[in-house]
Amino acid sequence: MILVDTGPIVALFDRRDPDHAGCETFLRGIREPLLTTVPVLTEAFHLLSPGGRAAVALAEFVRRRGLRVHFLDEAALGRALELMDEYADRPMDLADASLVVAAEAHRCLTVWTIDRGDFAAYRARVGKGHKAFSVVR
Repeated sequence: MILVDTGPIVALFDRRDPDHAGCETFLRGIREPLLTTVPVLTEAFHLLSPGGRAAVALAEFVRRRGLRVHFLDEAALGRALELMDEYADRPMDLADASLVVAAEAHRCLTVWTIDRGDFAAYRARVGKGHKAFSVVR
C-alpha cells in the first residue's frame, strides 16, 4: 500500500502541473493499492477547482477505487490534532497529519509526495517505536 499526498493527486489530474508527466509515469509503474484521506482529497479538490474537468476526473478515479480513502473517526482526528501540535515548528497541516494517522492505522510507511522535506521529518507510531517514512517517486 502507498499513502498519497495532495501534490501527486493534483499533478495527476492537472495536465499543466510541472509534475504531471512524472506522476503519470510513476502511477503506471506501480501495482500497490493507493490510499489517501479526506483532508488530502479536500485540498486536492480545492486546488483543482471544484466542478472543473480535473476535479470531475479525480472524483471518477476515487469512485472506481483507483484511490482508496481512509476516514478519520473521533480518535483518529484527536491523534491528527496531537500530531499538528507536536510538529508545530514545521508546521504540519491537517492533510499531512491525517496521512500519518493513516500510516499508523494501516502500518504503512510508504508515502507518495512531492513535498519530500516534511515527510522526511515526520515519524509514525508503529509497533513500539516511531518509524521514518519512505518517500517514493
